Amino acid sequence: MNIHLHANATTTPKTRQYIQVSHQSVTHLADELGVSEDTIRRWRGRDGVADGSHTPHRLQTTLTPIQEAVVVELRKTLLLPLDDLLVVTREFIHSEVSRSALDRYLRRHGVSNRKTLLPQEDDAQRPVKTFKDYAPGFVHVDVKYLPQMPDQDQRTYLFVAIDRATRWVYVEILEDKSATTASGFFKRLIDHAPFTIRKVLTDNGKEFTDRFCATGERQPTGTHAFDRVCTDNRIEHRLTKPRTPQTNGMIERFNGRIADVLRTHRFDSSVSLKATLKRFVYLYNHHIPQKNLHHKTPLHTLQQWYAQQPQLFNKIPRNHPGPDI
Repeated sequence: MNIHLHANATTTPKTRQYIQVSHQSVTHLADELGVSEDTIRRWRGRDGVADGSHTPHRLQTTLTPIQEAVVVELRKTLLLPLDDLLVVTREFIHSEVSRSALDRYLRRHGVSNRKTLLPQEDDAQRPVKTFKDYAPGFVHVDVKYLPQMPDQDQRTYLFVAIDRATRWVYVEILEDKSATTASGFFKRLIDHAPFTIRKVLTDNGKEFTDRFCATGERQPTGTHAFDRVCTDNRIEHRLTKPRTPQTNGMIERFNGRIADVLRTHRFDSSVSLKATLKRFVYLYNHHIPQKNLHHKTPLHTLQQWYAQQPQLFNKIPRNHPGPDI
């Protein structure tokens, strides 16, 4: 039988049981067993004979209980890795939290292992296909509704572009999602991207293609405003299959992160909304390591690609404002 006693224990489980069943006085038992009277009183007041935990009853923590609950919910909802969750926690919840403290929070609440939080897959479910590897220059583009702010007459739209190879993201908040607006966004994306865009993937919305019309599905005519921009810049325009949003799953996951930011923040104006989204995108590109990028940030990945294949780029990827050579 293995008995685990504290290093400074002065009694054994047998002695403790004797103390609990004895009817002699505290002073008599202390003299008989050679221990202090406090020891006798302590074990007489307990039901068991095992040593208690040394863990403090009141933990000295950086986060408040409410902040801990928010962190745990973020872990369960977004399934963020520890390093990603640390960046988000420091940015939006508490700037002084440490990585080790965050790990202890997750362990204490039973959410330290992300695999246990993933939904169980059905055996009959088809295996998930991964994206084919591409060099920088293959971007996914999508548009997302934004909530209407108190100082707005109508809702606005978030146009999002993400590079498949580096996960680099570019966004704009625009007034509508017409073909003219979408093509204008794409032109500015081409100018802003540090790499040369060679392929673009979009869904079949009217802002991106004329594939669908009143008579049904057809081949794109090539005269759509978005297609004309692609033709002028020698960019291949690919479309997802109808009713298969998982084809554009990379950008859907990023939009999920945006949706979480919108749920966890209260905005009093469109300026506040724009500033928060701008800060999140900067954080995403420059400071959040990603597992798919071997725990590197999109900017670091861009710099690695530039060092190996500079011919793919039209400007130097930098982590601070500066001239492009």
